[in-house]
Amino acid sequence: MFHSCFKDRLRQARHLFPGLIAVAGLFLGTSRGACGDTPSFSEYQVKALFLFNFAKYVDWPAETFPATNSPITIGVLGQDNFKDSLKHVVEDKNVNGRAIVIKRVSADADLGGCNILFISSSEKSRLEEILAKTGALPILTVGEHEQFLQKGGVINFTLKDGKVRLEINLVAARKTKIQISSKLLSVADVVKGKSN
Repeated sequence: MFHSCFKDRLRQARHLFPGLIAVAGLFLGTSRGACGDTPSFSEYQVKALFLFNFAKYVDWPAETFPATNSPITIGVLGQDNFKDSLKHVVEDKNVNGRAIVIKRVSADADLGGCNILFISSSEKSRLEEILAKTGALPILTVGEHEQFLQKGGVINFTLKDGKVRLEINLVAARKTKIQISSKLLSVADVVKGKSN
């Protein structure tokens, strides 16, 4: 029932609002409810939608991908609270001709194979070690810990008034040579390192 409702809401939301601005407007609410006229998403359904949309609004250095059709890999490190939400969001979708692949990774693994790396709050005690490992690699690091930007992460999810919000660290993004679209920057609550 849950998966059916989520897929129905996702289809409806994609049809009505295909872009990131829609994600910012419609998907920021995290209320839970039964299937109805208005899509209602949990916190991790919203985060899954954002992760997929980040791939549309981020440019990696050309040498990041071996071929023009190489997939974009989203790594999930730590406790996976997405359940099947992330899988359903990216199912049969592509960004600029690139399929989206999801893989579970550990802090001990080679993280260089990830293009987007979601670091769960369960990893907060090892956050500095993980971010040091990603270093200047072209990986969009995404977290959900209040110190994430200060420790060198690129995008952080926060919750304000029950809604998922974004904080972006452009200083960290520049180190990885990743470029973030102004459209994505415009929906962030905090943008660290923005030049005037």
